[in-house]
Amino acid sequence: MLTKSFLAAALLALLPLSEPRQRAEGAITYVAAQDAAPALSDSAFAALVARISEPGGYFDSDNLISNESSYLHVLGAMRRIGVTGGAYVGVGPDQNFSYMAQVRPRVAFIVDIRRDNLLQHLLFKALFEMSRNRVEYLALLTGRAVPNDVSKWNRRPITEIVDFIDKSAPDPDQFETTRGAVRAKLRRYGVPVTPAELETVSHIQQAFFDAGLDLKFTSLGRAPREYYPNLRKLLLEKDLTGKQANYLASEEDFQYLKSLEARNLVIPVVGNLAGPHALQEIGRVMSERGEKLSVLYVSNVEFYLMREGTFDAFAASVRTLPYNAHSVIIRSYFGGGFYGSHPQSVPGYFSTQLLQTVDSFAEEAARGGYATYNDLVYKHNEQLK
Repeated sequence: MLTKSFLAAALLALLPLSEPRQRAEGAITYVAAQDAAPALSDSAFAALVARISEPGGYFDSDNLISNESSYLHVLGAMRRIGVTGGAYVGVGPDQNFSYMAQVRPRVAFIVDIRRDNLLQHLLFKALFEMSRNRVEYLALLTGRAVPNDVSKWNRRPITEIVDFIDKSAPDPDQFETTRGAVRAKLRRYGVPVTPAELETVSHIQQAFFDAGLDLKFTSLGRAPREYYPNLRKLLLEKDLTGKQANYLASEEDFQYLKSLEARNLVIPVVGNLAGPHALQEIGRVMSERGEKLSVLYVSNVEFYLMREGTFDAFAASVRTLPYNAHSVIIRSYFGGGFYGSHPQSVPGYFSTQLLQTVDSFAEEAARGGYATYNDLVYKHNEQLK
């Protein structure tokens, strides 16, 4: 049974409030996103997905979760620069949510060359809709039973939520119920999903069910990397100030994302960042909405674009996006290993997160300053500490 205070708090999270107001309801204080954007209808959401998307492509990894244990290391610098609101653009699975929770964008576009990533984000969208809070979301994602006292978990730290999931046995009945509910919701969202793609979504759910919080990023044709973080480690990661900042570390952050998903403002699309359409079309949609880019999260995609000879096309598309002095690019660098050859590397982390303003990227790219990948990862990085 839901408590009145939890219902009030959950409803409040869906209201389009504006900063700096904040209201306390029950046990949780919610600070609303600035000038919250109005909702899109399901049909408008599906039309936008279709308008922006390109034909899908191939990448040799499942990308169910990130392999970037350093993903939160840029947050302090982002706060210092004042990265907030606007439009968020990112690649990959749910590491995007942690950046979005910090930035509080008015709209978000998740663009990835793999159509499977779009399907996984439709799965996330359904789970956000079904879940009252963080513990229910993580339980449904991993196929564990939802606690009976779900509303009492709102103030629990992420360490206790992770411990609860770890101690809970996989629940096949819960898993099957969730799988059926997800399929129904995916049909309702209006994005065309074939029967084969519904099976793909089921396979994604099965992977989370089978591995639980031990799930890791895997690649096809390559041996598993021992140093890749599992889901548990990603959930418990901290920024460089020692703050736990995964999107499930805070109920307020989770409810913000739940609201954004409920208003159809997290828009997953299929596209190549160096392709002829998707990124440029995102820029046109942003201009139509009067939004400036806040974050462009590219992971290490630029490494592959450099290797394929398509980086210049990507850089040209970035220069067409509407941006300002607070717009940034987040990238990941995997060249340093645990001991780190990059000045920004943190001991104990195989990946290195880098932050650059879009202003400096656009200027350097325009004068041909990115001849090599080393040029890209060593020039114009913001200090993270």
